[in-house]
Amino acid sequence: MKTSKFDDKFFSDLDSSTSGIDSAETLPPECYTDSEFYVFEKEAAFSHEWLCTGRESWVSEPGDYYTTSIIDEPIIVVRTLKGELKAMSSVCQHRAMLVAEGSGNTRGFLCPYHHWSYSLDGKLTTAPAMEKTCDFDKSKFGLPNFKVEVWQGFVFVNFDQDAPPLGPRLTAVDEAIKEYDLSNAEGERPEEPPEFPWNWKVMFENNNDGYHASRLHRGPLHDHVQSAKAIFPDLPEDTAGYFRFNGTKHPDASFNATQRALLPIFPGLSNEGRNRMIFANIPPTLSLVMTSDMVIYLIVRATGAETLQMDIGTLAAPGAMRDPAFDHCMRMNMAAATEIVAQDLHVDELVQVGLRSRFAVRGRYSWQEGAQHDFNKWLVPRYQDCWAKYSNNGNS
Repeated sequence: MKTSKFDDKFFSDLDSSTSGIDSAETLPPECYTDSEFYVFEKEAAFSHEWLCTGRESWVSEPGDYYTTSIIDEPIIVVRTLKGELKAMSSVCQHRAMLVAEGSGNTRGFLCPYHHWSYSLDGKLTTAPAMEKTCDFDKSKFGLPNFKVEVWQGFVFVNFDQDAPPLGPRLTAVDEAIKEYDLSNAEGERPEEPPEFPWNWKVMFENNNDGYHASRLHRGPLHDHVQSAKAIFPDLPEDTAGYFRFNGTKHPDASFNATQRALLPIFPGLSNEGRNRMIFANIPPTLSLVMTSDMVIYLIVRATGAETLQMDIGTLAAPGAMRDPAFDHCMRMNMAAATEIVAQDLHVDELVQVGLRSRFAVRGRYSWQEGAQHDFNKWLVPRYQDCWAKYSNNGNS
């Protein structure tokens, strides 16, 4: 970055966002609004991290595929004819046309522009009228493959072939949510979302913000999950995710007008698990809201310095979708969830407006914002490490 706004002091000062929560302050507003910072952030927080793209169940059969995009990188996730799970770029290696859109089942990917065709594992199989092109070697023009890993039924990709695996750094989160058996949970693929006009971190922070719950959402749809009942467990230093437990006023609480579970509860839940909700984050893309009868997952996909898309999906206990009353009960749950989410989206948009103001400052945290503090502890070292590499290359 060439602007003097970002220098060694700027990144050193970020230490104040990771000190104890009683003394920590929020990230600088520029981290949420500046387009040059976003370019830096794509390298610091996305290019070498595990990014959630969807559910493995969306590609259960050979030839099944779906597409998505994160930080302007079009991605295909596909099940090959041999049953392997693959993730690759959707960008044709000829003239950059996308070779796939949406989702479906196919035996290969055909670029509609000039009909270069690729196998399900990304190899270039045909390239019409290239016989007169000097030294053209099809084997060198396959679709770039990404590392892929499945965690709790979610498909993660990593653009960095040397990135360490994700799973070993999520043992604390695994232990916290094991009673849900998410790998076997059921749910339809969500619809393509609109683009929202705020920074991805504003959304990610909101998704696990216990402080606002009893205030912004005060009323019969949320009063059974109180901010004062939030618990933020200590986590390993190298954790790739974080979470909060939130006690509920009564067992089997859920987000609907009755405040109680309408769908079958997850069968593995203990008595303790039935008396709380769990809010978990796997930065920089996945958030989970876990009740006794439903899990809401939110896949946050940055699209710009002040824009994002977010896939909002639901998961239910194995077999729950076979219940004749499932659709009716889910509609009741989603009616409440939609109203709560609408409150969040309105606030997020206005937060982004405020962050652009000359009067926006680095604020202070309540103890009920422990998840925001955990997010900072994940994010700031990545910023600082990337800046150190950038500066050492003579680019400061």
